[in-house]
Amino acid sequence: MTDILSDAPHRVTLGASDLSVSRLALGGNVFGWTADRDASFAVLDAYAAAGGNFVDTADVYSAWVPGNTGGESEVIIGEWLRTRGGRDGVVVATKVGAHPEAEGLSAATVRSATEASLRRLGLDHIDLLYTHRDDLGTPVAEIVGVLDELVKEGKVRAVAASNIGADRLAESLEHSAAEGLAAYVAVQPNYSLVSRGTYEGGLAKVVADHGLAAVPYYALASGFLTGKYRPGGPEVASARAVGASRYLTEGRGLDVLDALDRIAGERGAELASVALAWVAAQPTVAAPIASARTVEQLPALLAGVRLELTAEELELLEAASAVG
Repeated sequence: MTDILSDAPHRVTLGASDLSVSRLALGGNVFGWTADRDASFAVLDAYAAAGGNFVDTADVYSAWVPGNTGGESEVIIGEWLRTRGGRDGVVVATKVGAHPEAEGLSAATVRSATEASLRRLGLDHIDLLYTHRDDLGTPVAEIVGVLDELVKEGKVRAVAASNIGADRLAESLEHSAAEGLAAYVAVQPNYSLVSRGTYEGGLAKVVADHGLAAVPYYALASGFLTGKYRPGGPEVASARAVGASRYLTEGRGLDVLDALDRIAGERGAELASVALAWVAAQPTVAAPIASARTVEQLPALLAGVRLELTAEELELLEAASAVG
């Protein structure tokens, strides 16, 4: 696979950090789940060979799988890094706060969970540490305070927040500024052509106003936007089919597929590429996250962040995916 993500147009700096990352983040949620160790290594190798350097995981991946306890993805990524001789420019992002044995964002939990992630990854520091989901029972000052300590101790380079509301994000940023503490440089929202309402509006405005970067997850809506799931089509036997097929019951989902079909046909591209290109083109978005369980799935994802949609194509997708 050719080196297509390492040139300047396909690198972006995350917010106010010094992290320069690929415009496509490789999702690690499938590692240790639908992709075993060998398959995961093959995908990681192919992504790196294409110039990719931004790998996203979490301590909870994949605790939902029978026999797993969480942290399997981090272990695989750590082993892969060691087999290739170390980090070598790879930016590793992980998340804490949702592991079944380390839930919440109390200072003690964040600290112990971060230490556990470092052990599983086999690293002395995490490049980007996310709070996986907000914990309204823990004050912003406590959360931001422990994150700042981890940065000052050199265990974390930069911090970010996933699944956070606009008000709590703004409060966190204001507290960091007032106290001179490490501030969030990025957010990770659920954002795609069929899931726009949770990000657009208040949250996106806070991100833009403070110069943060958005790194959306579910950018392909659990595979729905690849076009694999169609009305009347054969049932797809996969672990993600249930999550993806729910969009079939929504009229908007079918409208989006129709628009993607049209553009993909005219451009000679895959639906996944067009869907990712739309996300990548949105204001504040630095790098959408997409997962591949096989090497064969990766080219369409890589092509997505190189595909530049025309104004007319963006308008067509905007109309098809408009909320309400």
